[in-house]
Amino acid sequence: MEFTAKQIAALLNGTIEGDENITVSSLSKIEEGKTGSLSFLSNTLYTPFVYETDASVVIVNNSLILDKKTKPTLTLIRVEDPYGSFAKLLEVYYEIKQNKKGIEQPSFISANAKYGNDCYIGAFAYIGENVRIGNNVKIYPHCFIGDNATIGDNTILFSGVKVYYDCIIGNHCTIHASTVIGSDGFGFAPNSENNYKKVPQIGNVIIEDHVEIGSNTSIDRATMGSTIIRKGAKLDNLVQIAHNVEIGENAILAGGAFVAGSTKLGKNVMMGGQSGVIGHIKVADGVKIAGQSGVASTIETEGLVVQGSPAFPIGDYQRSYVLFRGLQKLNNRLRTLETEIKKIIQL
Repeated sequence: MEFTAKQIAALLNGTIEGDENITVSSLSKIEEGKTGSLSFLSNTLYTPFVYETDASVVIVNNSLILDKKTKPTLTLIRVEDPYGSFAKLLEVYYEIKQNKKGIEQPSFISANAKYGNDCYIGAFAYIGENVRIGNNVKIYPHCFIGDNATIGDNTILFSGVKVYYDCIIGNHCTIHASTVIGSDGFGFAPNSENNYKKVPQIGNVIIEDHVEIGSNTSIDRATMGSTIIRKGAKLDNLVQIAHNVEIGENAILAGGAFVAGSTKLGKNVMMGGQSGVIGHIKVADGVKIAGQSGVASTIETEGLVVQGSPAFPIGDYQRSYVLFRGLQKLNNRLRTLETEIKKIIQL
């Protein structure tokens, strides 16, 4: 899809230096710009690329002073905030790219399922009995929506997402490819035959509004009740959420994080990559858990930053780590002292 420099400048409330009718059809970094692409200059360290880039249009700051002539084919759009303006264009570009509508075939939609206006349902998607889908929902190919599931307005499910029966997904959510919502919680009970009997998982998963979930993440359904992801939470790729967990509003979980069963994370909690929290505990609002840390007990202090496994306050961890790194030197000194003491005793 092509846009002229004039159209872009009007959208950004910018001013043009160059050919207002020149067209662009792609976005690029300034150092990788090609003919027909649009780029931007925000960091002054990249200013030399203005004179070298093959991009057709570059968004620059109103205050930028060029000390030599740019390429005669380059058009500049001057704005107050180049980075913010380019971000706005990325949003528009993303919306255009995702502007799919209609029902592709082959796909299966149960006779009593209902979907709203301007929806997109891709090929090979399966929509089960009594499913309720809101307006402007995008369900990409090979998605599975189980019986009695609900999906709110303006939500996007990318290819291969699986939503099990009875689960509820709110408005303005994005769920990336191959994520599973509502798989069985890990519930097994030992029996007299020295093996394990599966405990039926009859709850569901509730995902509130404005949640984004990365690819290949698993969120288990509750044994009873609901596993809940509160509004605004963001989960990265490869995150594991166990049964009956509650993730607080605007929490952030980086890749590889896991939360064990029945644990509750407060608002604005942040978990670093490959960090974990054991089951049946609570983590207070605003707590930050450093990458690869393991939380083994309830954290009641709001805003605490923890590290280590088991995790404890990060300042204590860092001081302890300094000592740990010096253990070999301390051991050598101790052996030297022992030798000297033995010599003194023998005298």
